[in-house]
Amino acid sequence: MNEHVLSMLDRYDIVTQEDATRALREIIQEIALAGLFRGKFFTKAAFYGGTALRILYRLDRVSEDMDFSLLAPDSNFSLEPYHHFIVAELNSYGFDVEISTKDKKQNTSIESAFIKANTLNHLLKIDTVKYKNIGISNNQTLKIKFEIDIDPPLGFSTEAKFIKEPIPVSINCFVPSDLFAGKMHAVLCRSWGNRVKGRDWYDFVWYVRKNIPLNLHYLQSTMLNSQHINAHTKFDKETFLELFDAKLNELDIELAKNDIIPFVKDRSAIDCWTKPYFKQIVNEISIL
Repeated sequence: MNEHVLSMLDRYDIVTQEDATRALREIIQEIALAGLFRGKFFTKAAFYGGTALRILYRLDRVSEDMDFSLLAPDSNFSLEPYHHFIVAELNSYGFDVEISTKDKKQNTSIESAFIKANTLNHLLKIDTVKYKNIGISNNQTLKIKFEIDIDPPLGFSTEAKFIKEPIPVSINCFVPSDLFAGKMHAVLCRSWGNRVKGRDWYDFVWYVRKNIPLNLHYLQSTMLNSQHINAHTKFDKETFLELFDAKLNELDIELAKNDIIPFVKDRSAIDCWTKPYFKQIVNEISIL
């Protein structure tokens, strides 16, 4: 395996196969970002979502997918011209990677593709004393999905954030208060039936603990864009809290816990999850 990749792996405390897989996934994500930077992707788009929070703002949970938003709507935008830059960057670090476009199953503004890397080829090459007891499976395929919103709600702001590895690059990213608004849109509007996304609730708590204010105006824009409210809806802090209470009332706490457990190391962080706990946390939010 490439020496630089091995050096990047040294940042991680790798004990299990899952640890190794997560570390490799994050390294591939960072190298893919470098490729996108070389392709000048960030002149047209910005990074957001859980992986942006993990890589650029040190969110303390694993995130699998990569989410981007165009800076302005463009129905003709395609990810395919950037595939070359991602593949070339990953190839330069020894990764044999295939990128395929994901066929749309419904009409949506999200353009999707998968970065697919064979876990066998990469994880099994970590053959050192430090990692010898990982016990890696020989038939896994590591998949990293990345998506870009080509018809984004407007009103967000971005800032330049820098990653040092694999090379120093500048990443255009949503500012934290707008990332928070996007996360609260997910909390309030995501509909998964019995597949509760505990990651949304974990991130919500993280934002509040970090004293990051919520951009209520941008949250309103996202909800208008997804048609969860209309232009005549009064949208202020009181409305937000009412919507949150309604969502909290229908939340299945145990399902939320079961979803987040694979993505965090310190499971005691969710022991306190109850509806009164989330009610207290939401009342600590500061509003922009």
